[in-house]
Amino acid sequence: MDVEGRVYAGMVDGRIVRMNRDGSGAHDFAHTAGRPLGLDFDPAGNLIVADADQGLLSIGPDGAVRHLAREEGGRPFRLTDDVDVAPDGTIYFSDASDRFGLADYVLDLLEHRANGRLLSYHPPSGTVRALMHPLHFANGVAVSPDGVFVLVVETARYRVMRLWLEGPRRGESDIFIENLPGFPDGISSDGEEIFWLALVSPRDRLVDRLLPRPYLRRLLARLPRALQPAPSRYSMVLGLDRNGRVVHNLQDPEGGFAQISSVERHADQLYFGSLVEDAVGRLPAP
Repeated sequence: MDVEGRVYAGMVDGRIVRMNRDGSGAHDFAHTAGRPLGLDFDPAGNLIVADADQGLLSIGPDGAVRHLAREEGGRPFRLTDDVDVAPDGTIYFSDASDRFGLADYVLDLLEHRANGRLLSYHPPSGTVRALMHPLHFANGVAVSPDGVFVLVVETARYRVMRLWLEGPRRGESDIFIENLPGFPDGISSDGEEIFWLALVSPRDRLVDRLLPRPYLRRLLARLPRALQPAPSRYSMVLGLDRNGRVVHNLQDPEGGFAQISSVERHADQLYFGSLVEDAVGRLPAP
């Protein structure tokens, strides 16, 4: 959402579309020539984009695309995933895997190695820092409204980690919530006291059983994609307080709007993104 309440969505063909809150007036805002995933605005009104193929981008109000970062410490980003801008302007973002790109993300999950990292970008200096690594498929990123901590989703470990940015625990990390009932994806702050977490699919019993068996996981990875485990059509979103407690549990077993990968609250509405739907979902917020 921008300051005028308009909705932005990244598309599989590289476009970023802007529309009104009710879905009307949709038109192309920019094109990244990659696959835009996470989106957020910086204090100057630029749209900051985590693009799976192009890295960290900044798009001006006129739609002009500028590259901010493509690597850290000589390690190129392979799957830049989500982004959130802190109150002080620092950009926090994730590189889900430095081994596999978006087309092969399932292989990263099956390999079950810690190939991901949480990073920060300092706009005045252009400095990129790795803050937490290695992580098991680093995914959604959300900074607390007061800038005291940042959350990062570890999809392959069914949990959300917290890194303290300020206060007596600065630099320390801990588990925010774990043993989630599905594969966590995007996370966002509502600007007050709730973090909204999208679970793209319930946990897969076969995948769980294979986690301690690397040989069988390697065999599964060699199978055609059609024979590998796939996300089921199920809708699930959780609302978490700043202590990681579940305060809202929204589920639709029929998957009316399925494989929810991102969720954002604006005013009295929740907006949902998905990697498979051809629309943006919307639901009155609890």
